[in-house]
Amino acid sequence: MSEKRRAMLVVSYDGTAYNGWALQTSTHNTIEEMLNRAIHGLTGEEVQVIGASRTDAGVHAYGNIAVFDTASSIPGEKFSFALNHILPDDIRVVESRDVAADFHPRHCDTEKTYEYRVLNTRFEIPVKRHYTYHFSMPLDVEVMQEAGSYLVGEHDFTSFCNVQSQALTHVRIIKDVKVRREGDEVIISVTGNGFLYNMVRIIAGTLLQIGRGKGKPSDIADMLNAKDRSAAGPTAPPQGLFLMEYKFLDGIPGPLEDSNNC
Repeated sequence: MSEKRRAMLVVSYDGTAYNGWALQTSTHNTIEEMLNRAIHGLTGEEVQVIGASRTDAGVHAYGNIAVFDTASSIPGEKFSFALNHILPDDIRVVESRDVAADFHPRHCDTEKTYEYRVLNTRFEIPVKRHYTYHFSMPLDVEVMQEAGSYLVGEHDFTSFCNVQSQALTHVRIIKDVKVRREGDEVIISVTGNGFLYNMVRIIAGTLLQIGRGKGKPSDIADMLNAKDRSAAGPTAPPQGLFLMEYKFLDGIPGPLEDSNNC
């Protein structure tokens, strides 16, 4: 049998029909489960992919990351073509490659960008129902942008985290928050070094409340200082959320490099 090596997949998916990314004993029909099945069908190997970001049920991605170990002779760059013949139509591997044997996507210096998309119209548009959150009240995008600026920097985001989070620390660094209007949509873009459970959806729900006139931008500072989930706004629903980009700031080590886990 060939020596095992590690392969990386960049995975795009429509999360509408899935119970999130992560494979769990009590939850089926997840993105990880579909990837594991497809790899087994292709190689005959029982694998457990390691995902970079555990997106929630109904959340979408343009480029989540997964790695797995394989003894297959299939070249790394060919996994994308082969797996896409097996995977369901709402999951696609948009890139694949071999990486260092100890490369772990969650143990690296990274920068992630999420977008939350709001359909800001009087009535819902049915074809957008799985990809936007309908919000009929007028929104002041400039006020939302000002509010978002208070989130930039290193903060304790306990107020913007689901109370069921098991993270050891709630301190994260937000590098950028942008709010823009594109036609009938308001798009909230958040870039940071990592995100807590439901963090972007709580940020979106809070900015929407301020954008409709319930509170002022500087209230964000008080919410952060409170370190209490009840101080911030509601959790926006999942279908408006997209993982846009997962960037490895130190690059991705190839199979012959010493990655030191990254």
